[in-house]
Amino acid sequence: MFSGNRRLAAGLLVNLLASICIVFINKWIYVRYRFPNLSLTLIHFLLTWLGIWVCRRLDAFSPKSLPARRVLGLALSFCGFVVFTNLSLQNNSVGTYQLAKAMTTPTILLLQTAVYRKTFSTRIKLTLVPITLGVVLNSYYDVRFNVPGTVFAALGVLVTSLYQVWVGAKQHELQVNSMQLLFYQAPMSSAFLFCVVPLFEPLTGDGGIFGPWSLPALVAVLFSGVVAFLVNLSIYWIIGNTSAVTYNMFGHFKFCITLIGGYLLFHDPLSVNQALGILCTLAGILLYTHFKLLEQEEGQSRLAQRP
Repeated sequence: MFSGNRRLAAGLLVNLLASICIVFINKWIYVRYRFPNLSLTLIHFLLTWLGIWVCRRLDAFSPKSLPARRVLGLALSFCGFVVFTNLSLQNNSVGTYQLAKAMTTPTILLLQTAVYRKTFSTRIKLTLVPITLGVVLNSYYDVRFNVPGTVFAALGVLVTSLYQVWVGAKQHELQVNSMQLLFYQAPMSSAFLFCVVPLFEPLTGDGGIFGPWSLPALVAVLFSGVVAFLVNLSIYWIIGNTSAVTYNMFGHFKFCITLIGGYLLFHDPLSVNQALGILCTLAGILLYTHFKLLEQEEGQSRLAQRP
């Protein structure tokens, strides 16, 4: 049990550091170098594919044969998840981007309740109250939505919710681990996006994926791709070992840190009311963690009492 908790803590720490890093490095690439969004996402997919292939060569996992049609929906939602969230980041402030992502948790709860008939205790549902209140505070005092940013943020929330629900469902349905599933899904997503990029972005010349780009820009893009691999792998691992809701509750903690980072690095405004929103969100996360641990202990106690 202790070893399992240590592995979970390590996975959460990797995801925390990689997720915060990817937001700021991507924002830096968009602001400083004007690198095209879809092209950057394609590079992320290709480096994720390369990373998982290297893991296979190092015998980190054994691939399992899966029918392509069973992974198709997940691959498409993966494309939408990354593309729309990156477009939201590109068209909004860091605070606005993170704020929109905070609505993923209630969306996932609705999807799992309506589609998968999953039930949640009242106290777990009530933890959404302080989180939603924190979102409202940030919305009122900080968010600078524009029409494209609003559309991309809303689509990002919907597709991200579907993607995260399917990640956990597919791992259980197909009886595969995170690396085995990502091994099939990453190349499919890369192929889909490779067909889409030329329709929206130039391949060569100013603003094209093949440049010309300066050496610092290329280093930043490649570093972003390596971090994206860690983000993608840790998302699969965390959801497969916990749940999409737990992953998103952890994501709200990252939201608070990223909001503060946006203020420090990109001079995004951070008012006293926003600070109250951050504290409110943190309170909801702590309550969720407390109640989730209680429910796990109660479940283990019931199993121990069975004859």
